[in-house]
Amino acid sequence: MRASFHVDGLSHGGQPIPNATRVGDIVVSGGIGGRSRTTGEMPEALADEVANCFANLEAVAEAAGISTEDIAKVTVYAVDRSVREHLNEHWLRLFPDEHSRPARHTLVQQLSGMRVQLEFLAVAQG
Repeated sequence: MRASFHVDGLSHGGQPIPNATRVGDIVVSGGIGGRSRTTGEMPEALADEVANCFANLEAVAEAAGISTEDIAKVTVYAVDRSVREHLNEHWLRLFPDEHSRPARHTLVQQLSGMRVQLEFLAVAQG
C-alpha cells in the first residue's frame, strides 16, 4: 500500500504532487527546494537557499516517519557547480559519521525559479 506525505509550506507549485511517498519500506521524496516554509520566499543568497533545502529535507523525512539515518541516497540538482561550496557544511551536520553517510550525486541542470533542489531515497528501518 502506498502512502503520501505533505509538509506545510512546501508544495510543487500547485501541482497534485506529494513531498514524499512510501511504498513498503521504501520512501522517495519529490524535489525539495530552498523556499522558506514560513514565508514562501526564495532566499537571495545561495548559502541560505542550500540551508533551507536541508532543513526542508529534514521536515519531509520527519513527515514521512523516517529518520535521516534511513536515507540511502541524496541527489542534488544545481544550476552550476558553485553550489558545492555550500553543500558540505549542511551535509556534514546532517551526516557527521563518515562511515554512515548516504550516497550523494550532484547533477547540473536548468531549474525553474531556484538554484538547487534535493531529492532522497530512503529505506525505513521500522
